[in-house]
Amino acid sequence: MGAGKTTIGRHLAELLGREFMDSDHEIEARTGANIPWIFEKEGEPGFRLREKNVIADLTNKKNLVLATGGGAVTQPENRLHLHRRGITVYLLTSVDIQLMRTYRDKNRPLLQVEHPEQRLQSLLEERDPLYREVAHFVVETHQGSARDLAQKILQLIVENPLT
Repeated sequence: MGAGKTTIGRHLAELLGREFMDSDHEIEARTGANIPWIFEKEGEPGFRLREKNVIADLTNKKNLVLATGGGAVTQPENRLHLHRRGITVYLLTSVDIQLMRTYRDKNRPLLQVEHPEQRLQSLLEERDPLYREVAHFVVETHQGSARDLAQKILQLIVENPLT
């Protein structure tokens, strides 16, 4: 959350001349409801099921840069699809930066708690090993603009082709 997946992903797609999609936006488009509403009505399990279906579909597309929600890696099927069907980049971001970027965002149901910093720390501890399991590359996001980071990712991909 707050790592810059959508912003960096858009820049990367532009550099590559590819389509960009965000799985959270696609879930909202397909359901006609925003994510907080889905969480409220279906809970996290209902949202994760929708997310799993969208990621299974989107990872079958070619020439696509895909940004997923931060919790997508919690589902084994998503990790499998992300790792096998494309190149996956883990945007590693400190809790301080995540908190700064998400502080007032009401569209993040998992942060609507009394102590969002503790929640972010807990989520990072839970998800970091999962991100590392699926990632082909890990890029720290604390230095450089989104455009600079997209360029760095492109350079990693070009210099380290996956066969």
